[in-house]
Amino acid sequence: MLRPQLLTSLSTYSAATFRADLFAGITVAMVALPLSLAIAIASGATPAQGLITAIVAGFIISALGGSTVQIGGPTGAFIVVVAGVIAQHGYDGLVLATAMAGVILLVAGWLRAGSLIAHVPESVVNGFTIGIAVLIAASQIKDLMGLSMAHEPAELLHKLPALWAARDTFSLAALGVGLATMVLIVMFRRAAPRLPGLIVALALTSGVAAMLSLPVETIAARFGDLPRSLPLPALPAISLDRMIEVLPSALVIAFLAGIESLLSAVVADRMTGARHKPNAEVVAQGAANLASAAFGGLPATGAIARTATNVRAGGQTPVAGMVHAVAILAMMMLAAGPTGMLAMPAMAGLLILTAWNMAEPHKWGAWMRERPSDRALLLLTMALTVLVDLTVAIGVGVALGLALKLRAGRTKPDTFDPRRM
Repeated sequence: MLRPQLLTSLSTYSAATFRADLFAGITVAMVALPLSLAIAIASGATPAQGLITAIVAGFIISALGGSTVQIGGPTGAFIVVVAGVIAQHGYDGLVLATAMAGVILLVAGWLRAGSLIAHVPESVVNGFTIGIAVLIAASQIKDLMGLSMAHEPAELLHKLPALWAARDTFSLAALGVGLATMVLIVMFRRAAPRLPGLIVALALTSGVAAMLSLPVETIAARFGDLPRSLPLPALPAISLDRMIEVLPSALVIAFLAGIESLLSAVVADRMTGARHKPNAEVVAQGAANLASAAFGGLPATGAIARTATNVRAGGQTPVAGMVHAVAILAMMMLAAGPTGMLAMPAMAGLLILTAWNMAEPHKWGAWMRERPSDRALLLLTMALTVLVDLTVAIGVGVALGLALKLRAGRTKPDTFDPRRM
């Protein structure tokens, strides 16, 4: 069924429901703002492109999606993919790949393919998610330690020696700001999980760094002033040769967007007792990625941690997600200056915690007690993600995983229970 959940929810909407959605949407926006900035920076894009994605794609995912409380935007799972596409094809290539992924998702949704994604082996999802987390954490070492490097290699095996070679530029002030941010985020999560601790922690450590004139880089120092409005939509340069060139990247983006959005919707269903519409959700992801590309944004999907935050804050309908997008736009228009003062080591600390949560270390023991074939598949997918390429990891992992399921006669979809940021 492709009917958006918003239309169903509005048939019984009330003032009390709107008040709950309004509070939840603003709360989620306070969490999504720093994450959108950090994810865009780690991807090799600009902070503005992260905000554009959260606003444009976030609004459309909620307005057209099949989940009651889904929150969409840029996510950590795309950092490695986006960085690789930008490095290989430039930002124009990323925009084209994102638009093509949007078309692929639209077609998949219209063909009712949303339910098929549930058959992707869980060990494959876990393996490349851990691999992505490792790469994200490694990408933040430079900013966390304040290292100065003329060029930072993208490949992990080349990155680590380059980081070691730059050890003489280590900044104790940068490390202090980053570690303090991480400690504060953990403290806020435990003491006041319903409050937007991310942005409070970033504001506190960045404010102290500014007051003490610590030698740490800020967002504005690296990228310039943040914009105060959305750009006009535009199309990238399109040619058949260019489309063929970026097609593998578009397929990976579409696959990740479909997987993560549906996993997030499953988590939301378990938290709320609702039931999402998988094909409507996939169609919404397609429309959102097309729109994000048109406005110069990044790939987008359902964000599991932000969706969970929405549920905990009392969000009841897709209106909460739409409010979240409008609230980020308002903050961009009214607080671009203070946002640009956030310290880069603080953003690095936030992303390292994000990577830790993505990897779900509390589940490693259980995963290692699974069937030998599942363990091998997880480790192989993780190793290929870290050491080779995410496209190869997904292709090999999915092909082997489905072959193993067919050989064992297991056709029942895997059961996912992710709690990733």
